[in-house]
Amino acid sequence: MQEIINKVYEEVKGRCEAKTNFYGMGAWDHHIELVYKLAIKNYKKYNASKEIVALAALLHDVASVTNKDYTEEHHIIGAQIAEELLNEYGLEKDTIELIKKCILNHRGSRLVKKTTPEEICIADCDAMAHFYSIPSLLEMVYVEKKLSIDEGAKFVLDKLTRSYNKLSEQGKKLVDKRFEAAKLFLANEIN
Repeated sequence: MQEIINKVYEEVKGRCEAKTNFYGMGAWDHHIELVYKLAIKNYKKYNASKEIVALAALLHDVASVTNKDYTEEHHIIGAQIAEELLNEYGLEKDTIELIKKCILNHRGSRLVKKTTPEEICIADCDAMAHFYSIPSLLEMVYVEKKLSIDEGAKFVLDKLTRSYNKLSEQGKKLVDKRFEAAKLFLANEIN
């Protein structure tokens, strides 16, 4: 299974490196690989399968980096891409279905009941990645969106708050300290 994980790792990284990837290598460096590392680090805390979360983490945003037009429905198209890719590698149908379920249900903006430890782990790691990549969020608000200092800080704090509120209780415990530090850093208050 590790050989398949390695192949998927290289496949997704290659899609991120492609000139057609609208989001650039930041999608890999500051999100996809980060979600993968968080899933590998925390899968035991969720009683999840290491192999399932590794593959689902690598593939959860594959559609977005493949084609910008897929972004809105990236969870659906990503599950289809994952199925095609994993079939090529000869994975069992049940394993592929669980990976697809993780991809379909990873989006925090879609409040879907997650029924497996792997789904919860992937959805949490996707949201937790924001707490590990605050500099990339700051770049987005100040460079891409060209917001003022106060508007940018508020935007990032609001995004982190939404991400935190979507986490499972286990996920909240894993990022509590980072969230508290971010609130202190981004809040424009003197206490």
